[in-house]
Amino acid sequence: MLGFGLDSLIELTSASTILWLYTGSRAGSEAAERRAQQLIAMCFAGLALYLAFDAIDTLAGGTRPDVSWLGVAVTAGAIVFMPLLAGAKGRVARQLSSAAAAGDAAQSWLCAITAAAVLTSIVANAALGWWWLDPIAGLGIAGLAVREGRQAWAGEVCGDCAPIGRQSAEGCGTNGCC
Repeated sequence: MLGFGLDSLIELTSASTILWLYTGSRAGSEAAERRAQQLIAMCFAGLALYLAFDAIDTLAGGTRPDVSWLGVAVTAGAIVFMPLLAGAKGRVARQLSSAAAAGDAAQSWLCAITAAAVLTSIVANAALGWWWLDPIAGLGIAGLAVREGRQAWAGEVCGDCAPIGRQSAEGCGTNGCC
């Protein structure tokens, strides 16, 4: 649940980077676009580091989380709304031809994936006592964040790209991105 909260904070930082990119005289600047891509990539890296550290610490310590029904409600809401937000951000990224904005859209997709993993692990822990599912899912999401961060750093994301195979094949290049 803490990782999901951190993901939300990181997504806010990513969205703020896009606001920075398109304010003032930076709009259309290749240097500003590149800087924004790098900042968004660093957001992915920060999330990956936190999730990996927390997962390893939780697994090594055998820490068993409490069930949070408020957490269930928040994550269920994110599962509904984050894909809608990611899709809208992806359309804007395509219209702007901005890899940085596409990276921000990928942040929203990752938030939706994180919410689904958190909800699944909360329910599995409450029903089956599977306390270990959350840190295992966290490691998987950390891996996705590394992949997305590398693509964001390289500018290899587009509005059609999303984590774990949600890419649209239409109009995308050989690496799955426009």
